Amino acid sequence: MASTGAAPQPNQKPVTIVCIGMAGSGKTTFMQRLNSHLHSRRTAPYVLNLDPAVHSVPFEPNIDIRDSVNYKEVMRQYNLGPNGGILTSLNLFATKVDQILKILETRTTPAPLPQSDLNPGATGGSSGASAARQKQIKHILVDTPGQIEVFVWSASGDILLGALASSFPTVIAYVIDTPRTASTSTFMSNMLYACSILYKTRLPMILVFNKTDVKDATFAKEWMTDFEAFQAALMREEETGMFGGLESGESSVAGGGGGSGYMGSLLNSMSLMLEEFYSHLKVVGVSSMTGAGVDEFFKAVQEKAEEFERDYKPELERRQKERQKQKQERREKELGKLMRDMNVSGASTAGGSKQKKPGKLEPETISDMEDEDEDDEDMGQGLVEPDEDEEMETEDADNGLAKRYREALQKERESGDPSGNDFSFARFIHQAKMG
Repeated sequence: MASTGAAPQPNQKPVTIVCIGMAGSGKTTFMQRLNSHLHSRRTAPYVLNLDPAVHSVPFEPNIDIRDSVNYKEVMRQYNLGPNGGILTSLNLFATKVDQILKILETRTTPAPLPQSDLNPGATGGSSGASAARQKQIKHILVDTPGQIEVFVWSASGDILLGALASSFPTVIAYVIDTPRTASTSTFMSNMLYACSILYKTRLPMILVFNKTDVKDATFAKEWMTDFEAFQAALMREEETGMFGGLESGESSVAGGGGGSGYMGSLLNSMSLMLEEFYSHLKVVGVSSMTGAGVDEFFKAVQEKAEEFERDYKPELERRQKERQKQKQERREKELGKLMRDMNVSGASTAGGSKQKKPGKLEPETISDMEDEDEDDEDMGQGLVEPDEDEEMETEDADNGLAKRYREALQKERESGDPSGNDFSFARFIHQAKMG
């Protein structure tokens, strides 16, 4: 029997299962099967629906994005298409991530045991403790839009996944349509997509080959563990003209020639390259229709939850500390810049006194004040230091005035003025100003 039926340990955090899959892979039906399975084991999950464009879902979500964001209204108001409407709806919903986490933490925290249950000798104590423990939520199921890129590669998806992973052990369930993965090219496309999701989210992943009631997933598991088996399947497709799942006539239109050439070489190289990637994955075959393989899936979830705590959580905490450090450094840098600006602006004294050079913060001394007085005497009656242009204009004016004085003095000397008038430079300046 699977571990889902076992009683949870006290204060154990629930595992978040984020279901991601391409459109038509049976992701929503898989969510319904997980929900039904957990209810049958009397361990009801907490369900989140993050698809704003879905008309109806075969389960009742506890938190539904459609209750907060009107998808059609977003499209109309922002003049967007279907994908843009989904992306914008997720962005709007991501602004409430703090409220979502608060609700999840409140709902998933078990209620404290009554005092009678804490006393082993009290009547019915063990049954009360058992009932309280059964109310604890063990799983959080998250359904995402069928447009993978809208959720995985968007800022809102990164915010939501990061918030969930910072509070609960989080596992990615990548749902694959098994019948459509029977060809080597489609299989490799799914594997590359899964690889990109794994390294983008940096969370433990389970490959869920869905619809095993239509086609068994044994071939996929063999291709992932045995390179020669994948190579033999690729050669068979090339020889029979069924490369890529198309007839030879169809594939030859695109220049495939039955799959020979660069495509076969590319798939072989990709298969070798992904061997290391396959070793970090858990592969499970599931039928959402019949429920086959669900117990095995939850067993894999438990293993990945332990792997999250052991391997992924320390790395997540390290990245969070690094972001906090960078944020603190930026804050200190901005604060330092602000303090420098305040020091520069506060360097000049009140009352129009001489402007000091930036960075001079020492108090004035008597010698400094005497130097300033001497500078003021040299400047005349000016209150502030003139700039360079003003000094040049003053010098030109003084030179012109002195020239006029010398000319007038020479003229009076030649005329022999006997009046004895004072032709001092200061008096001449006064007379010139009065005239």
